Amino acid sequence: MRIRNTNKQDLVKAKAIELLVKEGFEGFSMGKLARACSISVATLYIYYHDKDDLIKKLGCELGDRFFEAALTDFHPDMHFADGLKKQWDNRMAYTLANQQETKCYEVIRHSPHGEYVLQQTAKGFGNIMGQFCHNAVLNNELVPVTMEVFWSLAFGPLYNMLRFHAEGKSLGKRPFSMTEAMRDEAFKLVIKALTP
Repeated sequence: MRIRNTNKQDLVKAKAIELLVKEGFEGFSMGKLARACSISVATLYIYYHDKDDLIKKLGCELGDRFFEAALTDFHPDMHFADGLKKQWDNRMAYTLANQQETKCYEVIRHSPHGEYVLQQTAKGFGNIMGQFCHNAVLNNELVPVTMEVFWSLAFGPLYNMLRFHAEGKSLGKRPFSMTEAMRDEAFKLVIKALTP
């Protein structure tokens, strides 16, 4: 039996991330990955059962990293505005520092394995965020809204600006680079929309 090489496995993960971002889920294959790593396809099967196994494991690893970063210095008992600001800061810092991984995670989230990956990685995070919102409603710091409306208002503006930033352009192909002033302007409007 062949032995796992951690350096080779790290290379496989890095190249898988690159290829998933470049080719998308449908264009990704174990053959392309093996060529990108300059290894045989058989070597990939030392680490993963098949393409689906690789994508699930990679998605879970990326999701775990993201959700861990999102919870840095965050607690569900925080005042709503302070806690949401901490979420914005954490999510923005992680996304800007890990743009390729973030793009790959989005590809995986929109693949047939997306729900599996989310269920495996967001359990604890969902509970913490649910408690945060529940506390904020009880403390009259957040208007009661459905989860989908909350997420769209609370994080949609941030993620749209991060997407514009990653692409280097906004609407009408205007050059765009996200600034703290833009982030703060959007955050103030989000707080205004979500608080009583």
